[in-house]
Amino acid sequence: MTTHSGPLDLTARLADADPEIAALVEAEGRRQFEKIRLIPSENYVSRAVLEATGTVLTNKYSEGYARKRYYEGQQFIDEVEELAVARAKALFGVEHVNVQPYSGSPANLAIYLAFLQPGDTFLSLELPHGGHLTHGSPVSATGTWFRPVHYGVDKETGRIDMDQVRDIARRERPKLIFCGGTAIPRLIDFPAFAEIAQEVGALLVADIAHIAGLVAGGAHPSPVGYAPVISTTTHKTLRGPRGAMLMTDAEHAKAIDKAVFPGLQGGPHNHTTAAIAVALREAATEEFRRYAHQIVANAAALAEALLERGFDLVSGGTDNHLILIDLTNKDIGGKPAAKALDRAGLEVNFNTVPFDPRKPWSPSGIRIGTPAVTTRGMTTEHMPRIAAWIDEAVEAARKDDGEALDRIAAEVREFTKDFPIPGWPTP
Repeated sequence: MTTHSGPLDLTARLADADPEIAALVEAEGRRQFEKIRLIPSENYVSRAVLEATGTVLTNKYSEGYARKRYYEGQQFIDEVEELAVARAKALFGVEHVNVQPYSGSPANLAIYLAFLQPGDTFLSLELPHGGHLTHGSPVSATGTWFRPVHYGVDKETGRIDMDQVRDIARRERPKLIFCGGTAIPRLIDFPAFAEIAQEVGALLVADIAHIAGLVAGGAHPSPVGYAPVISTTTHKTLRGPRGAMLMTDAEHAKAIDKAVFPGLQGGPHNHTTAAIAVALREAATEEFRRYAHQIVANAAALAEALLERGFDLVSGGTDNHLILIDLTNKDIGGKPAAKALDRAGLEVNFNTVPFDPRKPWSPSGIRIGTPAVTTRGMTTEHMPRIAAWIDEAVEAARKDDGEALDRIAAEVREFTKDFPIPGWPTP
């Protein structure tokens, strides 16, 4: 992945026009460079993706779809969107793609609008067990307008209990079943979900927002052929801009397109569409395939190093990019641990764990992952060192030892100097 070591020309004009915002952008760039970023939903995009998001395409309004717009002057915009669609279809092997959703949550809302009526029943993974807010949380519109029922993970294994999924599906007869989520450290059994959905006459939807890059790179099984509707963001492991896509078979294409526009959105963000196209081109390369497999290898090595230091990992480890840690045995909550780790230069997020006795705003766990550190060139040999810093920082947090946290942060800053990031000058 190419990097940039020259002046900050991406923000050179911004510094003249708005020095306050320019200073904040520069500070954020420095923060991203100096820290080890372990939040599994974050990454570093390429210089090309960064540049695409800052083009004159942002000036154009384009309600509708390619060759069927409500505004004139779409000659080149249509080609941009068609290119993004064609690349996504080829990369994932699907019949239809909509690249217009603004982000993952609106993409999922479009699925409900397309295939459910208010009050209809759907089945999804429970939020504290790794599901997503838009999979029926009571604080989400999806939990207000529809009737969610949930499956969970086994208390002993930490893995999705497919027998439970089948039993609930048979009892509740949902119209739609979601598989996938936001804190699942293990492979998703798409064939098993498809079998259950077929048995009860439900539409299977795969939410692969977290694992799309792994799927594209051949490091995780694909839901294509099992789930007629697939939702994904375009950032995270796919390493594109902040956007989303909906992929379907031909049968469900029209309903999805109608739900996105005019159902939920106006004109798409054309600069984002272009950046998605760039990211999809990158994801079709052999270099990206190696990257996807390295993400998984790094996560496995990091999980093993954490286990050796006595950390309790949900499900005992990971098959993908993500590790969910229950800190109960470390005698500290997830939130104070995450705050301390951030001070120590290790960026994570506090997270609920299955059967968590604590409240969501102060849960028992933290969630970490390896997409961003892998983009920077870190490999399995570096994971034990990161695990050691995590262990030291958690212990320092428990003892309220700020000096130790600051010492770790200094060590991390020195370490990250050897791992450049796109769009930021290397010292």
